[in-house]
Parts: sequence; structure tokens; C-alpha cells
Amino acid sequence: MILLDVMMPEMDGIEFLHLHRKENATPVILLTARIEESDKVVGLELGADDYVTKPFSPRELVARARAVLRRAGREAPGPEALQAGSLKLDRQMRRVTVKDRQVDLTPSEFELLACLMSVPGKVFTRFELLDHLHGMAFKGYERSIDLHIKNLRAKIEAEPRKSRYIETVYGVGYRFSDEAQE
Repeated sequence: MILLDVMMPEMDGIEFLHLHRKENATPVILLTARIEESDKVVGLELGADDYVTKPFSPRELVARARAVLRRAGREAPGPEALQAGSLKLDRQMRRVTVKDRQVDLTPSEFELLACLMSVPGKVFTRFELLDHLHGMAFKGYERSIDLHIKNLRAKIEAEPRKSRYIETVYGVGYRFSDEAQE
């Protein structure tokens, strides 16, 4: 998705959008201080998927972005069942098992685990994980992810201090181990 400011230097956003739409279907949200109906109509008719006027709240922008991605079919939840070794996560049943033993997770722990397992090896920052959980990352809450991860490890790991599944990437965030797939 492209978040495009209409009033850019050198080439304005409307001109960029016109050129972009000739060759690309990537979803575009226009951001602008222009509030006239004619400006909105031009932007939408040239192919913008949404038009957001300034000032706007970050929460509104995130909600609009998710709606655009849903409409574009880009927000695929991934496979219904994920597995790494003896750890299994079933999205549809909202069930996690380790060695065929059901593990009770909070909704936040379940969503974190599903997020991490969906892209093994990818490092997720605390902000990305917060955004995934709540739709918005708040600076003061970034350390709450650490507590969720600690609790999650205690529930799914044989030895939580020697985590097999969830690795800490110091100074950055967390990732689901590539090696856990074996």
C-alpha cells in the first residue's frame, strides 16, 4: 500500500497517482489538507482507494489502511494451521498444543504466537507486535510485549530460559526460530 501526500515537492500526489495507476494496482491512500469535494472526487476518480484529510488521528489512518487492504484482498490471515516441531497452532479452533497437550493462552498470547509463527525467521519489533495486537503501537506500552513473550514462553517451552521457539533479537524485538520448523 502507498500512503501518498497530495502536496509533494517536484511532482504532486495527483500527478504521481495518475502515472502510477497506468502500470500498477497497488492500493493508494491519499493524505491531504485539501478538503474541497472537487479535490476528493479527482483523487478517487484517478484511482485512489481512499482519501484522508488532515488533520487525522493515527488510529483512523490504521483503520482505513486495514479496510483498503481487506478490499484489495491483501490482508490474508495465512494458513489456518501452523506447526513447528511439536508445537501446533490452529487459527480456526483458536487452539495451541505442544506434544498433543492443549495449552491455554490469553487472546494476546495467541495472536502474538500466530503472528510470529506465520513468518518464521522474520524479526518483529515490539512496535510491530503491539500494532498487530491492538491496531496501534504506543511507545509507553512497548515493554508489555516482553511480558507477553515471557508468559508465552512459560506456556509453550520445555525450558523457558532456553527458548526453542521464540528468539530474542536484542535491541530489536523477537522472531520465531527457523530451526523450530524441523
